[in-house]
Amino acid sequence: MDLKHGVERVHRLIDMISNICLRLLWHFLHLLVSLWYLNVGIVQMIESYLVSSGLLKRYNALDVGKIQYLAIVVDSEDTYKFSKVLQLLKWLEAIGVRHLCLYDSKGVLKTFKKTIVKSLKNAMLFEEAVEKDLPLDEKKMTLEFTSSSDGKGAITEAANLLFMKYLKSAKAGVEQEEQLFTEAQMDEALKALGHRGPEPDLLLVYGPVRCYLGFSPWRIRYTEIVHMGPLQSMRYGSLIKALYKFTTVCQNYGK
Repeated sequence: MDLKHGVERVHRLIDMISNICLRLLWHFLHLLVSLWYLNVGIVQMIESYLVSSGLLKRYNALDVGKIQYLAIVVDSEDTYKFSKVLQLLKWLEAIGVRHLCLYDSKGVLKTFKKTIVKSLKNAMLFEEAVEKDLPLDEKKMTLEFTSSSDGKGAITEAANLLFMKYLKSAKAGVEQEEQLFTEAQMDEALKALGHRGPEPDLLLVYGPVRCYLGFSPWRIRYTEIVHMGPLQSMRYGSLIKALYKFTTVCQNYGK
């Protein structure tokens, strides 16, 4: 019995030591990762300051004209930080971005679109230019406001249009095999309904996660997506760097 208890105590001691070692290893790895991210954050902050101050001369040669249509995706929680959103738009206007799509999944920013346009020096709503058939003025910023409901509604309308066409053909007595709607047919239906919209060249995501947060996927087939981090920690230098990097990349395919 004494031998058996002794073996059990040894096993418990080994298990305890193993658990302590594993916890120490986990904390050590967590410390290393935290230090690495801290180092990256410091480097990015310094680089952003150097870009903003103009000390990194290569960023002064930004050719913003290569970005014909820019999309900004803002996390829904950040949309209530209205001053931050407005500051970002003022930066983009000063940089020279002329055509911009502003997206948040809940459509919060759409309720402030008139206020936003009035707060900018020289901007107009994209839909107003389209409705009035006005030429897109290169000296004026056009703003498009979208949300996830726009995408869902567009898909529903496009699917209904395709179904009605199929039903009309069936009533006319045209023999048809089982219909499988293709991406090209859906694309044509979206265009016919006016939901296709311009395809952004670049999409900047401001939020905690690295995804496009529900932005209409049929509009970003060839779009470059860049995660910019939370809106609260946005920096002018980081914005310039993202735009500059896109304009200097050689693209081997087009739309």
